Amino acid sequence: MHSRLATTALVALTLIAAADADTSRHDFKQGCVAEVYKEASGDKLWIYRFDPSEKTDAARPAAVFFFGGGWNGGTVTQFEQHARYLASRGIVSFVADYRVKTRQNTQPDACVADGKSAIRWIRTHAARLGVDPSRIAAGGGSAGGHVAATTGICEGLDAATEKNSNISSKANALLLFNPVYDNGPKGYGYSRVKKWFPAISPAHNISKDDPPTIVFLGSADSLIPVATAEKFDTDLKNVGIRSELWVYDGQPHGFFNEHKNQKAFLDTVRKMDKFLQSIAWLEGPVDEEVLHSLLKNQSTERKSSKSQPQDQ
Repeated sequence: MHSRLATTALVALTLIAAADADTSRHDFKQGCVAEVYKEASGDKLWIYRFDPSEKTDAARPAAVFFFGGGWNGGTVTQFEQHARYLASRGIVSFVADYRVKTRQNTQPDACVADGKSAIRWIRTHAARLGVDPSRIAAGGGSAGGHVAATTGICEGLDAATEKNSNISSKANALLLFNPVYDNGPKGYGYSRVKKWFPAISPAHNISKDDPPTIVFLGSADSLIPVATAEKFDTDLKNVGIRSELWVYDGQPHGFFNEHKNQKAFLDTVRKMDKFLQSIAWLEGPVDEEVLHSLLKNQSTERKSSKSQPQDQ
């Protein structure tokens, strides 16, 4: 039964991803600056920045989010609310596009290479962006969580044509939402990544220089068993890495998305905020007013859009 559910979920991921094959620059309407961070496979890859409203001369922490979609597709809007919320709390926040199968006919190694390029681009331009290059977090969901995790844990895997390769692409913190981070023979997607295994599997590359990590998972996730998350959490702690694992009872894959479960969305963002406080990247209480205003605004937009893809 578990195998059948996993297969059904994987098919759904692929169909959802294939429905979103627009490579054009996205218009976030307001409060966002778009730049090209990389050109690859004949396409421009955009990164979208949400700046804090309060000005300061001090360098701020940064966070960049990667959408889910099984390495097949997905939408760069998935983590818009998370980016806007963190910007309101003083973190320079980004959402990044990256190559996927339905748009560039690429494999998971390209997704990983692009994630590393995005981190490196932020660090390269840190002074201009007002970012502290020693405090750059990577976040994401599902396959985007895999991309984020590789930037913090997996060595190498950069594109051969990568610019500024002398600048580190390693994330300094990880914000992971049901990430597919065990890509071994019994994990997720092994048949697609075995050419690069074990280097491409975060769960197989844990070491004492890995960044502090928070993970959110539903206990009814058909792609990532709770046991996988528990082992990952234990393995990080065993080498002295700060790790938090939050398992949500009865919740499926993608439960954290606002359009699937508003209560879970709010709770995971609160816990993300408190985690960032715990590593001294944020201070002060969770901003409930901003958090709920984003929820209301995004809900209104989604109800008016019949074509909004269901991100994982």
